[in-house]
Parts: sequence; structure tokens; C-alpha cells
Amino acid sequence: MSYAHDPRQNYLLAALPADERAAALFPQLERIPMPLGMVLHEPGRTPTHAYFPTTSIVSLLYLTEDGGSAEVAVIGNEGIAGIPLFLGGESTINQAVVHSAGYGYRLRGQVLRDEFVQGGPIQRLLLRYTQALFTQMAQTAVCNRHHALDQQFCRWLLLSLDRLPFNRLVMTQQLIANMLGVRRESVSVVAGKLQETGLIDYRRGRITVIDRLGLEARACECYAVVKKETDRLLSDICLP
Repeated sequence: MSYAHDPRQNYLLAALPADERAAALFPQLERIPMPLGMVLHEPGRTPTHAYFPTTSIVSLLYLTEDGGSAEVAVIGNEGIAGIPLFLGGESTINQAVVHSAGYGYRLRGQVLRDEFVQGGPIQRLLLRYTQALFTQMAQTAVCNRHHALDQQFCRWLLLSLDRLPFNRLVMTQQLIANMLGVRRESVSVVAGKLQETGLIDYRRGRITVIDRLGLEARACECYAVVKKETDRLLSDICLP
């Protein structure tokens, strides 16, 4: 399936006011392929670019000293990877890596900083998105501590699909296990149960949602909390 590429496929970019600032900003956006495993930002380093996914998904991961990892948030066509660039912290403790291949747009960090400090609608939009992302990170911590793996898997799958223009995800069991911080065998059992109940179809690394409402009912309350707060904070963005 092919898609016509447009920066406005990212909902943050689409919500920018049609004024001279936006007109000057858009030519500086560079469309790039974002292949699976592409590392956008490393822990402790100042990012050079901000990324606006359109058909890809970016994971924010926490990496442990012994080589383990766990996902703390997902970013897709609703947002931006690179908030340290405009918040002033410059670097972060998380790694940003593509977990579903596709395309996106990147913008030089200095350009984003310059736009942010001018204030106005662009600044307000980025700050509200940042609050939505912090909500997702906090709820992920609660979910990982208190809810069963099948609920976590459903929450993760729904959040990922909300950030894509289609209802399928290309993802190996090992990669899902790395995202959730569990063993691959555990993911295999959970995915098998969801397939048996007719909620998803999972074969050759491709996950297709068959029963969206059933998947939402199987998930814990964490998915609804994140979606409701994201919708509230970004109410002027035409989210899917």
C-alpha cells in the first residue's frame, strides 16, 4: 500500500496555524525513511534533530546497565520525538528508536528551538503535547507495576495503532518482548491467546486487529486514561 507524503500527516504539524511562521517552517522539514531499529536519540547526548513521524512509530526506551530495556512511551503521527530540544534540558536518559518502520519528517534542533522561544501557538501546542507524553509515561509505569501482561500487551498495541494510519503493525515477538521488558516466550503465549479469541491475527511478524472493541475491553484502564488525556490536551488537533 502506498501513501502520498505530506507533513500534515503528522497531527502536530497539521495543527500549526497557517501563518508566515508555519510557511517558513515547512520548507525546512526533511522527509526521511525511518526503518525498523533506526536510533534517533541516544541517552545522555544532545539530539541534533526533532522527528515528526507520519507512518512510523518511535519508542522511548530505558536501557539498563545489564543490557535490558523497557518502553516508557510510544510516539507516532500525533507527536514529536525530541522534546529535550525545546524544554531546555538538551539531553535525556531515554533512547528513541523506531519500532515500526515507515516515514517521517525531521527538523534541525536549532530551528525548533528558535520557533519555540518565539512563543505563540507553536509553543503552546508543543507544551501541551509534552504534558500528554508525560501522562503516557506515568501511566505506563503504573501499568507495568500493577497489571497482567495480556493487559499490558493490549494497551501497548492499542496505543501503537492509534498512532498509525492503518490497523496493522509489523513487529516480531522478540521486539515486542524488548518493548515490554519480558521474555519472548511470554509474548508468544499472550499473542496466541488473543489470536485464539479472534481479537488479532498474528503471522510472520504482522499483527492485524480484527476486533478493536474486544481488544479495548481486554485492556486495562491505562489505555483509556492515556487516550482521554491526550484527546483533552490536544483538543484542537484532529486526532483519529
